[in-house]
Amino acid sequence: MILETKRLYLRQLTQDDFGSLCKILQDKDVMYAYEHAFSDEEVQDWLNRQLERYNQYGFGLWAVCLKENDEMIGQCGLTIQSCFNREVLEIGYLFQKKYWHRGYATEAAIACKKYAFEVLNADEVYSIIRDNNFASQMVAERNEMAVCGSFTKHYYGMDMPHLVYSVKKE
Repeated sequence: MILETKRLYLRQLTQDDFGSLCKILQDKDVMYAYEHAFSDEEVQDWLNRQLERYNQYGFGLWAVCLKENDEMIGQCGLTIQSCFNREVLEIGYLFQKKYWHRGYATEAAIACKKYAFEVLNADEVYSIIRDNNFASQMVAERNEMAVCGSFTKHYYGMDMPHLVYSVKKE
């Protein structure tokens, strides 16, 4: 276990989580900010990237599990992202649709911010969010983040405007 909150625990993903990841990454409603649901190959690539991040940085997107039944309901964690011509520490999150609007993303994101500041000794963390992803923007705001800029990312053959949220260590 990496982190624990009142209702959740976060742990490293393993290959055994492929099916649970598919429930998230292959749902077109969950993946609307990416403009497509992932294929099996894209899910495996995503999982492989997290495993590589654990080895390279000691962190990545982690499995978010309910304490009450150990079900993996989403993923949340820290990644290194390119933003404003430099690398930044980002809090990212994606959850199964049936677990939306229950506060799980906010609970996990707040724990990840605390981990970034207290364990990694980061001075600032970011969340990079599509301009049309209002639910994720609300999570960032509940995590005491504010918009500090914007940029357009070219992905999947499209230009996608993003807002950059950040919060500094107190």
